[in-house]
Amino acid sequence: GRPSRLTASVGVGTAGIINIERESRMSGSTFDKGMLILEGLLRNFYAGEQALTLSASIAMEQSYGGIDGDSASVAELLCLLSALADVPLRQDLAVTGSINQWGEVQAIGGVNEKVEGFFDVCHERGLTGSQGVCIPESNVQNLVLRADVVEAIQQEQFHVWAASTLDQAIELFTGMPAGNISDKKSFHGRVLHRLSDIA
Repeated sequence: GRPSRLTASVGVGTAGIINIERESRMSGSTFDKGMLILEGLLRNFYAGEQALTLSASIAMEQSYGGIDGDSASVAELLCLLSALADVPLRQDLAVTGSINQWGEVQAIGGVNEKVEGFFDVCHERGLTGSQGVCIPESNVQNLVLRADVVEAIQQEQFHVWAASTLDQAIELFTGMPAGNISDKKSFHGRVLHRLSDIA
């Protein structure tokens, strides 16, 4: 349940998505598979009429003990798309969830510990009433949170959101419509526009 910060960088080139954890031999096979699924999703969403050409890297900052699992897939994708769209993400929210190539958010393990872990960090720094965690909708039935977390949620000092699609997570984290690739003012439209510029 320890929160981690992700960063992404995007530029011109043909290297694709560079998984810094993998390149430094600090990731397991499930984590690496999750990164490959992200590439499939990008092709599925944005490469229908043009080649997908970019050089990007994603890193889990200050993570030195190795990592595995695909629970960070939604976070990694949001981070990468944010860099492409040049749209900032809310920093008072955490997200956990796996994702498939069609943008569907999938269940993960340890959901209670992950919500409680981010709550503990927020509580230590001071609850603002806007902080919270986005979890897969399919994990809602698994929530059995500590009493202090439940109390903070009831008092609207902390929040838990559920997402079943990438678009729902995009709208929560950016405050703008996910839209579609043909609308240049929407999030997806901005991503496609940047990918076209890079290509």
